[in-house]
This record gives sequence, structure tokens and C-alpha cells, in this order.
Amino acid sequence: MAQTLIEKIAQKFAVGLEEGQIVHSGDYIMIQPAHVMTHDNTGAVIPKFKKIGAKKFFNPRQVVHTLDHNIQDTSEKNLEKYRKIEAFSREMGADFYPAGRGIGHQIMVEEGYAWPGTLVVASDSHSNMYGGLGCLGTPIVRTDAAALWASGKTWWQIPPVVKVVLKGSLRPGVTGKDVIIALAGHFSHDEVLNHAIEFSGDGVGNLTIDQRLTIANMTTEWGALAGVFPIDMHTINWLRQRAEYVKKRGLAGVPSDADGNGEHPRLNEKRIQELEQNIPTADADAYYAREIVLDLSTVVPYVAGPDTVKTIAPVDELASKNIKIHKAYLVSCVNSRLEDIAQAAAVVKGKKVAEHVKFYIAAASDEVQKEAEKLGYWQALLEAGAIALPPGCGPCIGLGTGLLEDGEVGISATNRNFKGRMGSRNAQAYLASPAVVAASAISGKIDTPFHIPTQKPAAQITINDRAQQKQTAVKVLPGFPEVVEGELLFCPQDNLNTDGIYPGKYTYIDDFTPEQQAKVVMENYDPQFVKIMKEGDILAGGFNFGTGSSREQAATAFKYAGIQMVLAGSFSETYKRNAINNGFMVVEAPELIADLKERFGTDRLTVRTGLKAAINFKEGKINLEDKTYSIKPFGTAAQEIILAGGLEEWVKKQLNL
Repeated sequence: MAQTLIEKIAQKFAVGLEEGQIVHSGDYIMIQPAHVMTHDNTGAVIPKFKKIGAKKFFNPRQVVHTLDHNIQDTSEKNLEKYRKIEAFSREMGADFYPAGRGIGHQIMVEEGYAWPGTLVVASDSHSNMYGGLGCLGTPIVRTDAAALWASGKTWWQIPPVVKVVLKGSLRPGVTGKDVIIALAGHFSHDEVLNHAIEFSGDGVGNLTIDQRLTIANMTTEWGALAGVFPIDMHTINWLRQRAEYVKKRGLAGVPSDADGNGEHPRLNEKRIQELEQNIPTADADAYYAREIVLDLSTVVPYVAGPDTVKTIAPVDELASKNIKIHKAYLVSCVNSRLEDIAQAAAVVKGKKVAEHVKFYIAAASDEVQKEAEKLGYWQALLEAGAIALPPGCGPCIGLGTGLLEDGEVGISATNRNFKGRMGSRNAQAYLASPAVVAASAISGKIDTPFHIPTQKPAAQITINDRAQQKQTAVKVLPGFPEVVEGELLFCPQDNLNTDGIYPGKYTYIDDFTPEQQAKVVMENYDPQFVKIMKEGDILAGGFNFGTGSSREQAATAFKYAGIQMVLAGSFSETYKRNAINNGFMVVEAPELIADLKERFGTDRLTVRTGLKAAINFKEGKINLEDKTYSIKPFGTAAQEIILAGGLEEWVKKQLNL
């Protein structure tokens, strides 16, 4: 049977398949990915791993640890946390990269872990970035990471796949960032939500690897679980150039270096030749749920926002509105590579940042910064008045120096501008390309260094919906509740993100107690939520509930607060995974949510409905007053994890610990 590239890679890294089984979208499989990366959240995964009872990693070569998120925090508490992570990593024999080496995703690319044609996961939502090199990168959550450390495996449901056909070439001054902003803005009604994306078309060959990495990175914000480019000669040539660079640089000083017998264990000519001779491709007759076509020549420099990636406008249009900014950012894993820094440097050279603006810059890695310094780009930015930060995440996730304050407006080359993510929830954040961010920093308002005539976007979408298969009844396992009852607490907002549910500033406080989590749940969404809710409530949310970051506390905080379960029109797949892995039930009920919106409206943030709901898992129904709604069966695999109290306990049973 024909397979997409996504399905072929999943097939290669699936374990426990029946003889002759061909996997496709929708299948639940056990996977053994090539690598699993965790960053600062390694500190939170360690106790989960120890709680399982495992004494060693199943495969130390599978595991990569990087420190990148909170590296500006030089308090003794954070430094001690970092020391403990490093000591644990070295004890277990994993590859470890210290604070200052760079952002984890960039390291995964630079050191050859994100290898074309492989499956690589990370406990971070921007693992999609690996798709720029033709690697199936997809996010997992902390509990999955602990399970992978202990057993080498976790579960995955292969998502439906969308083909995005890119035609033509970008005009000068237009970037990969503009492409993904255009796609997210023009197709902003969940067209790719919880799908994987395969890029194709003659336009792919006209994009640099840096541009592909940027586009793949922000497929996360578009709503996808992965965004994978085809492997072509641009990919092969990039690998050879990178292999030559690391040969001159020398080995990284990590345990896996020993595997190369003096050569880099991953970036070497033998491995590149093997890939070149056997490049995986999608079958010509593979099935795609949807097909989207975009003519690259129609894309212009765009700005997304404020506070959402789904509202976009040509930068020329916003420049005429004189939108004053206070801060500008060239940071994060999406747009701080050498190509990006060069573009920003060209804009600011010989000019000065506006007096009322602070322009923050941070390279994606120390190697990127060294190259930028060598070529004069970094100095051009500093001479213009930019403020340098160390290679890492920082303000992108609301940590460290330069956060947005009340009433401020920022423009950023980062990937997210959710309200409250980069500082105050009373600030506004826009997203744009590095060149537009740099031009805005100089002008003191949203501005552009070049004017490109806007054309009507040549974009189209085709939906290939198969006939819905008849659902078979799923038994309810002994001990699993046949019916759950409770009053509905309605939070109508669609695309409610994890920053709204559980603010980023608490994410890396590893000793934050369940009681503390319960007190701050929904703080950025509705500060009154904890006063309105009652223990035993069933939360009813909007569509694409839990989008954004992979932080598991956005699920556990509800559990600790006494919410029985969440019903939503649809979920971010990462959020759903986090919830089930932590023994917290989530169920999609789109018709119910649509009715609640019609009945209660969407103006209020949190509504006590007074409605008693009964979720009947045995019958696959929700009974509400005189109306009944159908739900998809909550399968026995998910029931097993819920009954075990979460994935950690389930793994214990599998390992007989």
C-alpha cells in the first residue's frame, strides 16, 4: 500500500508490528525514535525517570540533554539545578551540552542528531524544526521522555498528512519567515490542526536550508505536529558542508564521540553517501488528507499579530499606521541563524537603534555567533545599539532580560506572540522576519527596509475526505468508570494556549507543588478562574484547546485543582498526550461545544453553566439535559494508561519494576 514520507519514516521506527503490517495515518504504534532531546526540563524528567524505578538508560546514545531555556538565570538555585542535570547526564552516559552552547534544536541540527529520514523526538513543541532537513521531528512530553529513557519506546498515533505544494521562487527581500506567516494567516481555520505536513513542489528547491528550518519550525504555530521537507541535493550538500565544518572544529566532547573512531559519529562522509544512495520519498499515489498550494512569488514581507500568528498584514500596510514599538527581538530557534543575522545586520549597518527602543539579539548557538562575529555581522548589530544576550531562548519564553512590560509593544523574530508569553499580558507582540524587526528597531515603529508590491496570494486548498469508517464499540476495562458526571464549567475561547492555562514563568520551577499549580491555573487566561471553579467540575473548552508549548503542567494543574476532565471541540495533540500520560481524561465533543457557544456566547471568559453532564464511555455518549451527543470511543490503550495513573506507572508494569 502506498505511503507518505511521514508514514514511511514512522514504519521504519515502529516496533512490535505484526508481520507484513503497513502503517498509515490514524494507526497507534509503539515507536523507538533515533533520538530524544530534553533541555532545561531534563530537571523535571529526572524525578519521573527515578519514580519509574529504572536504574539506567535503555540506550544512552538515544538521549541528548541540552541546557538552553533559563541560561540567563545565574542564581545559585538555577546553577545548582544545572549542575545536577549535568551530573545525572554524565552518570547515565548521555550526550550533554551545557548552557551557552546554544538552543537545543539548533544543536540537534548542528551535531547531526536530526538526520534526514529518521524519527527524532524532543520534549519541546518546536522539534518540528528538524523537518527542514527531512527528519520527522515531533514533540513528546516529559512523561514520554522518562518512558523513553527507561524503555527506549513510547506510543504515537500517526497523524493525517497534508501536502503543501510550494511553487516558484521568493522575491528578493522575502524570507522563509514570511512564507510560514503567510500559510498560517491564509489558512487560519485549523486546516492543518493536528496533522503532519509534507512540503513538495518546484519551489522547495529554491529555498535555503535555513529557510526550510524556519518554515518547519513554525508549522507548530500553524497547528501541525510535524512539518517535513523532502530530502534533496540541497540537503545532501548542506550535510557535507556541515561535516567539513565539524572536521575542522573537532569533536564536541560528548560520549557518542567514541563511536566515530576519531570521526564525527553522525556527520561523516560514509553516512552521507548511504543517505544519498537511499533517499526515502513519498509514493506517487500516497493519500493526503488535504493539499495546499502556495505560489512563493506572491508572498510579501508580513507581520503577524498582535498576540496571534493567525492575524497577518503586509508590513507596508502596517508601516503606514505608525505603530510605535518599545522593544525588538532577534532571538530564538526559528530565526537566529547566520542567514537571519546577516539580513538584520545589512539593514542596521551604519544606522542607530531608535532612542526609545531596546533591540535584543541572541544567536541560535555559540557557533552561529562566532561565524557572525567572523563575518562582521554581529559587530554591525552591536554598533547600531543592539543588546547582546547569550545563545539561548530567553525572552522568547518570558525568561531573563528584556521582557515586555505593561503597555509596551514589541516586534520579534521569534515564533510565538501569545499574550503574556514574552512578559506582561498587558503588552502587545508582533512577529516578523529578521530584516523587518531590524528596520523597526531603527525606525522606532513597525517598518520595512524594502517595499515589495503586494499581489493577490495564489493559494488554494483541496480537501480529500475519505468516507468515515464505521466506529466499532470499545469495551470499558474493569475499574475504568463507565460514566463520569459533573457540572460544566465553560471557557469558550478557541486556541486557548498553554501559556494562558499555565504561565511560562512557573514552567521551570521544578519544586512547584501540586497545590501551587492549582492556584495559578488559567492565570493568564482568566485571573478569576480559580475563584469561579469548583472541585468536581468538568471543564468545557473551545476548539484547539491547549495549543502552544509542550508543558505538561497545563494538564496537571487542572487535575490538581479538582477538575475531573476536559471536554473540548478539539485538542492540541500535544496537550491530549500530556493529559493522558498524566492520567487526566480529555474528550473531544465538537457538537456540544458548538451548542454551548450558541447558548452562552463567547464574551465571558469563564461561565458556570449550571448544566449537569454525564459522559458515558460505554455507550460513547454525553447526556446533557434532554440532548445526547456522540463521542469517539476512548480506546482501551488510553484506558490502560488512565487506570495505571499515567504513563510512568504503565511503564513500571511493562518493566516489572
